[in-house]
Formats: sequence, C-alpha cells, structure tokens
Amino acid sequence: MSSGSAIRGSRIGSSPMRPDERSEPAPRREVTYWCAAGHSMEVRFAADVALPETWDCTRCGQPAGLDRANPPGRMRAEPYKSHLAYVKERRSDEDGEAILAEALAKVRQRRGE
Repeated sequence: MSSGSAIRGSRIGSSPMRPDERSEPAPRREVTYWCAAGHSMEVRFAADVALPETWDCTRCGQPAGLDRANPPGRMRAEPYKSHLAYVKERRSDEDGEAILAEALAKVRQRRGE
C-alpha cells in the first residue's frame, strides 16, 4: 500500500542525496562574459564545447562578450510596429487595393448582389 508520498525515500527537510561514488561529474570550465554596462557573469560550460561569442547579460539583458576591454555594443531597440506596418512593408498600395477589390467581389457574390 502506498504512503502517499510523491517522492519515495525522501521527507520534508531531508538533506540532498549523495552523488554516486562510482561516477564523476563531467569536466567543466567557467568562462566570464562582460557587457557594455560593465557587468560580468560567470557561465559554466562542458570542457569540450565551443564557446558562444556572445551571451545575454543576466542583469541588463544586453549582449556580453568574452573580451573585457571590448564588449559588444548595446542592442538597438526596435520601435513597435503594428501588423499594418508589416503588411505595408510587403505590399504596395496598388496591391492592397487589388486584394480589397477581390475580397469585396467575393463577399458581394455570396450575398447575391
């Protein structure tokens, strides 16, 4: 019969389980990234992976790089664009009028006009 505990062999306030003595953690390396605002952060990677050139700063969200003396520049904030602004980038006014005329013709045909 079940005791109702979701995690078997544990109880509230118990200490974490010991790591298995027969295994070792994967080799890691700690890399420091710096952002333009002067923040630094240490990130741990597996020893055999290629390091990314940039990492997002955990404090300000700007890109951070590996070179302390020359961090990447700040991201340019893109202004908010509405759906209509994106549509106008893809289509000319003439295209829009043609699509509108086609849609109106379909609606009028369904209504029997």
